[in-house]
Amino acid sequence: MKRERAPNFYRRVYAETKRIPRGKVTTYGTIARVLGSFRASRAVGYALMHTPMDENIPWQRVINARGTISIGGNADRPAVQKRLLVREGVHFDKSGTVDMKKYFWEP
Repeated sequence: MKRERAPNFYRRVYAETKRIPRGKVTTYGTIARVLGSFRASRAVGYALMHTPMDENIPWQRVINARGTISIGGNADRPAVQKRLLVREGVHFDKSGTVDMKKYFWEP
C-alpha cells in the first residue's frame, strides 16, 4: 500500500515543530502565526494529530495558549503528551498548567 504524503500545510507544521527545543513548548497559535496563517491554530492541531509516526516529530511540544494540553482525538494522547513533556523536564503545576514564562519557545 502506497503511503500518502501529508498536505503541504501539514509538512510546514511538522518542519516548524521540529525546531522546538527539547524541554520547551510553544502553542498552536504560534505555529500558525509563524506559517503566516494567523487563524489556523485548529488546523495546526489537526496536522499534529496526524503526525506520521516514522518522522520523529516532537508533537508533544505544542500546547494551547493557556499552557495546558488540549484534549481531542485519541483519549490516551493527553496522558502520553504530558508524560513525554515531563521526561523532557517540563513541569506542570497542580492544575496541569505549564509556566509559559519559563518553558515557552518563540521561534
